[in-house]
Amino acid sequence: MSHDVQQLAMSLGGLDNINQLDVCSTRLRVKLNRNLTEEEILNGKNLTNVQYFLTLSDHVEVILKENILTVYEELNQALHEKTGEKKKANPVEKLFALISEIFMPIIPLFAGSGILKGLVVLATTFGWLSESSGTYAILSAASNAVFYFLPIFLAFSSAKTFKVNGYIAGVIAAALIEPNIANLLAGDGKTLTHFFGAPVVLMQYTSTVIPAILAIFFYSYIERFLKKHIAENMQLVFVPLLSLVITVPLTLMLFGPAGVYIGEGLAAAITWMLNVNGLISGALIAGFWNVLVIFGMQWAVNPVMIANISQSGFDYIVPLTGAANFGMAGAALGVFLRSKGARNKSLAGSAFASILLAGVTEPTVYGIAIPLKKPFIAACIGAACGGAVMGFARVKAIAFVFGSLTTLPAFISGTFFWYVAGLVVSVLVAMFITLTVGFDESLLPE
Repeated sequence: MSHDVQQLAMSLGGLDNINQLDVCSTRLRVKLNRNLTEEEILNGKNLTNVQYFLTLSDHVEVILKENILTVYEELNQALHEKTGEKKKANPVEKLFALISEIFMPIIPLFAGSGILKGLVVLATTFGWLSESSGTYAILSAASNAVFYFLPIFLAFSSAKTFKVNGYIAGVIAAALIEPNIANLLAGDGKTLTHFFGAPVVLMQYTSTVIPAILAIFFYSYIERFLKKHIAENMQLVFVPLLSLVITVPLTLMLFGPAGVYIGEGLAAAITWMLNVNGLISGALIAGFWNVLVIFGMQWAVNPVMIANISQSGFDYIVPLTGAANFGMAGAALGVFLRSKGARNKSLAGSAFASILLAGVTEPTVYGIAIPLKKPFIAACIGAACGGAVMGFARVKAIAFVFGSLTTLPAFISGTFFWYVAGLVVSVLVAMFITLTVGFDESLLPE
């Protein structure tokens, strides 16, 4: 095991204390043979790769910043090497873990750029900033760059996940948006060109998500093949040369168009749902979002939201995730108001604050809502009510952010009022249900 994984194992009480180990998106789920001591919990929270270390009696949720699948496989292998068993993550778990690992490093870019974009919109709306000024052009460039050059960022992040050369991966993605390719599409309206006689469908790859990931996934096999069959003293030149010659044309011919069509299909399906009945669709998406979060399945939808914002400038799902967050906040507030114990009030109050200020729901979900059960149901109902309001009004987000008070600028548009109204409904309904139905306070972990 690597040093970091060894430290994590020690914080879990050692390998002998691990009864069951599962992986899901950004987190490890660990069932223990005995509860951890305060010192072990503190050590777990202080590990550099650990973003959140949450103990729930004999269970621990370990949310990692990166390399989730690598850590899981190392720990799992060490755990089972005595018996010769090795439990592998199933294909769905691996897919969610890969998506999570690719997107996690660049999510702060989306959040920062999105809030800046919202502030620029706010400044121009109130006449504080002229759209013809140099200041506007510079700030717009700063807020739009991450979306325009998104394939390059995704390629670099994918390279880290697939363990290949990140700079070659970046060049492969850059080739998709290089001016010569863009000019082929823009020059005379052609949608088809040829590469040594083979047809190439021309598409716009700026701001796309799936093509770059598919390209680097394919390139990872090409790089490993080339390194295996090319002498080490020749690899410096011929590995990048052949990687570009092979991967870029095939991406433009196969993976690029396929990725664009997949992304457009997913976006069209969700838009269709909201067009048919925005109220019901909004309620369903927002109401079940926290269920998806528990199993890490939200990562299957996040790329769709990112692609919508990158290509269209807005998305309908991001606001609904905000309703889910504020529904959970309402449940936490209800627990805070109804709890009698000072410790439980402190736990609920800090969880409520973490959602309002940072959009972080894990403390509420795993520390309060799931142990108490009824507040989780209240949070889902509150989120559904708020989501219905947002879906009915077709609320838009202009950036991919986590719903909180600090990310409100990402929703500044003609539907901003309805977004705020949906958040208020989510909080109040979840809080009211939690206060009315009640809960067994003794179920909270000590």
